[in-house]
Amino acid sequence: MPGFKTLDDLPEELTGKKVLVRVDLNVPMDGAKVTDDTRLRAMLPTVLELSDHGAIVLLLSHFGRPKGETRPDMSTAQLVLPIHRLSGRSVRFIEDCQGPEAARAVTVMLPSNIGVLENTRFHAGEEKNDPELAKGMAALGDYYVNDAFSAAHRAHASTEGVAHLLPAFAGRAMEAELQALERALGNPERPVAAVVGGAKVSTKLAVLGHLVGKVDHLIIGGGMANTFLAARGVNVGKSLCEKDLLGEAESIFERADAAGCTIHLPYDVVVAKEFAANPPSLRTCNVHEVAADEMILDIGPAAVEALADALKTCRTLVWNGPLGAFETPPFDAATVALAKTAAALTQDGSLVSVAGGGDTVAALNQAGVTDDFTFVSTAGGAFLEWMEGRTLPGVAALEQA
Repeated sequence: MPGFKTLDDLPEELTGKKVLVRVDLNVPMDGAKVTDDTRLRAMLPTVLELSDHGAIVLLLSHFGRPKGETRPDMSTAQLVLPIHRLSGRSVRFIEDCQGPEAARAVTVMLPSNIGVLENTRFHAGEEKNDPELAKGMAALGDYYVNDAFSAAHRAHASTEGVAHLLPAFAGRAMEAELQALERALGNPERPVAAVVGGAKVSTKLAVLGHLVGKVDHLIIGGGMANTFLAARGVNVGKSLCEKDLLGEAESIFERADAAGCTIHLPYDVVVAKEFAANPPSLRTCNVHEVAADEMILDIGPAAVEALADALKTCRTLVWNGPLGAFETPPFDAATVALAKTAAALTQDGSLVSVAGGGDTVAALNQAGVTDDFTFVSTAGGAFLEWMEGRTLPGVAALEQA
């Protein structure tokens, strides 16, 4: 097991003990309505388990980007009712996340109650990881639990600072996330495949550079693939292509060769003269037949079949980013088809599949296979930094604890 403590390491008897839980309440809202409660649901197992053991559960989170100012439209007060509805417990709002007001409010809470502390980013010291602010937060609790993997790539007072001041533990969602990541790239069953898609190579250069040394098959899709095709001398017409990065693409090919990693690029593609849903100029062709006035918007069926065959030889898959311009039909076809193959292999028990990132989750939802993957992470930036091989401060603090 990785080197951090979990809820299993907390005392069995927590009645009246105050547990600060760093969660991610940064959910999209339309007026007073939460439009996607995925993150609220993700924290429920931890929150309810602590509440069931009699703890006073104090939720710490940022909400939006108030940049150290107190802004009513970014108050976590508006999440009290949604959390109460989801948890079925008594939930109250606490008007600060540190200091005498917050301490007084906590003293009148009863065992098993849940308190939502005010937005941590109303304090400028949160994003600076100010030790005084961390001390003020820590003073409210007996234990600290981090259940917000999505904020673990930031060394902030509530994600990193507090973890050094109280006995620190990983919540259930954080634990599941870290176990899945360990299975995917930490200590995976080989062969390992990675699907990396998205529009721009520039945003994923560090990921690609790290992965060629870690995986056996690197499948490059999305607009990024065009830059790699161009580096191989393919004329990509008026496709999205970062010509200034051809040298970087070439060096990734070289590093992959040296590491024994196979890079998969499409040999047939779906092209059109304009980027629109089901355009009249739509056609599928060999990559060497793209006309000067056409753009590549998805990978073709023959390439998808070849990729599916490659996945069938693998034991582990990490997926980040779509293969085509999946938001616009029919350029979602390749992503949906390969996702269904990965899901079927996972259900057969032959593949461990871990996916993450906002676009990826949307693409898997569109394919209807999110529940069939081994693990799907809702974290964006943290998942990407983990794929780059970086140390995540919020995780490192738990490991040191």
